[in-house]
Amino acid sequence: MIAEKTIAEEGLIKIKYPEVQEAPRYSCSLSGAYAAVVGLYGAVPILHSGGGCGIGQLFGQFYAGGENSPGNQGGTSTPCTSLVEQNVIFGAEDKLRRLIESSLELMKGGMYVVISGCVPALIGDDIESVVKKFKDGPPVIYVKTAGFSGNTYTGYEQFFDAVIDQLLIPQPKQKRLINILGVVPFQHVFWKGDLEKLKEIFKKIGVEANVIFGEFEGVNNLKKISAAELNVVLSPWLSHKTAEKLSQRFGTPYITFPSVPVGPKETTGLLQAVAKKLKLSKDKVQAVIDAEERIAYRHAEYFGDPLLIGLPHTYTAVVADSATAIGITQYAANEVGYLPEIVIITDSPPEEYRKDIIHELSDNIECVVKPEVIFESDSHKIRQRLRNRSFLLLLASSLEKHITGEFNHALHLSVSFPILDRAVVERSYAGYRGGTILMEDIISKYVGPL
Repeated sequence: MIAEKTIAEEGLIKIKYPEVQEAPRYSCSLSGAYAAVVGLYGAVPILHSGGGCGIGQLFGQFYAGGENSPGNQGGTSTPCTSLVEQNVIFGAEDKLRRLIESSLELMKGGMYVVISGCVPALIGDDIESVVKKFKDGPPVIYVKTAGFSGNTYTGYEQFFDAVIDQLLIPQPKQKRLINILGVVPFQHVFWKGDLEKLKEIFKKIGVEANVIFGEFEGVNNLKKISAAELNVVLSPWLSHKTAEKLSQRFGTPYITFPSVPVGPKETTGLLQAVAKKLKLSKDKVQAVIDAEERIAYRHAEYFGDPLLIGLPHTYTAVVADSATAIGITQYAANEVGYLPEIVIITDSPPEEYRKDIIHELSDNIECVVKPEVIFESDSHKIRQRLRNRSFLLLLASSLEKHITGEFNHALHLSVSFPILDRAVVERSYAGYRGGTILMEDIISKYVGPL
């Protein structure tokens, strides 16, 4: 069920400033495009904004994404126009032009992406006309991401809108090539490991996953998007519009899956959906599934005793973006036997998708306990929602780590953005073995005492 009353109506907290959010689990739209470009190896971001925009994302997006460094094109290395009051009055188009020129000269890259923030949007800089002057050499595109236009997820989609409109061209379809969409670099903290695992498992059934982020051939893979035979969206709402635009522009069909799959059941479901769409041999695909499931369930036997002796069938709370919440909750409930008490969705999905998200967290939960599903991104209100519950396991962000004393001293594991209490580089909960790795991390929180 979904909570229909607001926190104010329930008397949980007196709201003095309803327009203010405390520590939401995302940044502005500039951050989404910026994270996408930094996650795209060989691409150079060029920020057309105030100097604080880039350095703010260094701490608020990259470090919060599992204590990750943004690489040699991100953070303090990112070219930026560093707009000041004079530029607000007189404009900054010439300053942007000179910055693009110097970036092309000094920063080695396969493509360059101008990412504009709030100030250029307010003063009306003609970014398109500036970028169009750089037709020769590596591609230069622009993304208009005024911070007030949306959040991190909006910026991720705006980046792909720009790529579709300014970079991609029609290409012959490459058989059994698929694009993976809906995984935001750094915002989806396990993005590198997850995409790598998915690429490996698709290869086993004869499908080439065109992974755009985290690959050395990232820019070339980006240009191959229009050659794919199928787009696979791993989110209950994000990238659906991007997939639809690719369908209209290049005739590429797409399927949607509610999350990055965690564990055998959901991974098998994803492989079967892709195999059906691509008309792959059922026998060959099933042979891969049987082999992978056999190994995954054999490995699951090894954590059986610490699970059943230490924390069996425990009530669980999940605080995460919608895709992460669905993947982890379904695995924990359907394959491990945990009882989901409450799931708080933190990525502010559009209203039209919320019914489907609730469906995934109720009808597709295979136990008698169905979680209360709440959509909330304000950290203080999330804290209020977690009070007076029965859960003993909290799968959330690092923002909840030091307040578990208010929640039955529940065990806590950071699984969703922001994660500032653990480094996440290659860690992954995706695929057939991902569920086992998740259980390793959970069980490691309470086994001992030595």
